[in-house]
Amino acid sequence: MKNPLSLALALAVLLSFSGCSSEQKSTNKAEANEVTTLRFSHLWPATAMMNVEAFEPWAKRIEEESGGRLKIEIYPSATLSKPDTTYDAVAKGTVDLGVQVPSYVNGRFPLTQVAELPGLSNSAVQMSCMLQNLYDDDVISSEYEDTHLLFMIGSEPGTLHTIDKPIRKPNDMVGMRIRRPSAIAGEIIEAAGGSPVGLPATDLYTSLQRGVIDGMSFPWSPTGSFKLTEIVNTHTTMPFYSSALLVTMNKDKYESLPDDLKKVIDDNSGMEMANLTAKVFDKEAAFYSEQARAKGDVMIDIPDPLNDPDWKVPLTAGTNKYLADIEALGLDSQMVYAKVKEASAACKSQGG
Repeated sequence: MKNPLSLALALAVLLSFSGCSSEQKSTNKAEANEVTTLRFSHLWPATAMMNVEAFEPWAKRIEEESGGRLKIEIYPSATLSKPDTTYDAVAKGTVDLGVQVPSYVNGRFPLTQVAELPGLSNSAVQMSCMLQNLYDDDVISSEYEDTHLLFMIGSEPGTLHTIDKPIRKPNDMVGMRIRRPSAIAGEIIEAAGGSPVGLPATDLYTSLQRGVIDGMSFPWSPTGSFKLTEIVNTHTTMPFYSSALLVTMNKDKYESLPDDLKKVIDDNSGMEMANLTAKVFDKEAAFYSEQARAKGDVMIDIPDPLNDPDWKVPLTAGTNKYLADIEALGLDSQMVYAKVKEASAACKSQGG
């Protein structure tokens, strides 16, 4: 009797293990086919070139390379998170992916903003190359440790746009309320005698319409994206400042992905994406500036303001004040400024 009983017990154990194995295989298969949806928040309108030509193809490429296991839902026009709180929303997991403009959070990313100083960049390609190198070389990476940063973006140089009020020299800004995109630009506007006003991009159209501001400091690409070219008709084009932006991901969400999906994200991050988005910025800038020129807007070009006798003074004053302010925070602003100038030269020689 012992042998038949032992045989029955062994068979039962074997069947039990076989069942567990089948169940485990089913579970693994289900995990392999599971779709992870990532919510991506940015501030551009859905029709903007940046969304249509950069972010939508990027999301599609990630979905295809993941075999459909990663899906990015894009929320344009700051519908999911406000432009100035998107970074915190990503860090907390309120959104999974997001675009943050560092200058929208005054004092939060002071080292990154050194790259925004006047005269350092003449194109979005150069600025994006600079920022990505500064991040990769750990010059500014400490400012983003609570998220998983995917890539940096730099805008083309900012321009002064007004309604019927040409700005040819700094003193033309005296008494004017000018939207400032950053503390740096604000220092320069104030040094020239203007009154800097802080406003997010999404509020500019109505603020110009209602006379809340007389003009704005803004790159050409978003000026067109947000349809501000419908209102402004006078433009002072010069490398007044450049804006830094970044695309980042919730750290826990990234870490929760299996290694093959992390690789898909990694393969669509870094310098390649920085360069791709920068080219969209520069293309858009050229399109809207030519459009404004064609419709007869007043165009004032100041290609080298740091060597212009009128503009050099307020631009240099604004630069020195910003560097002194962050030095007072215990940060080595001069070292970072030197690294930024090195990155500027390197990226210019590489075609940036």
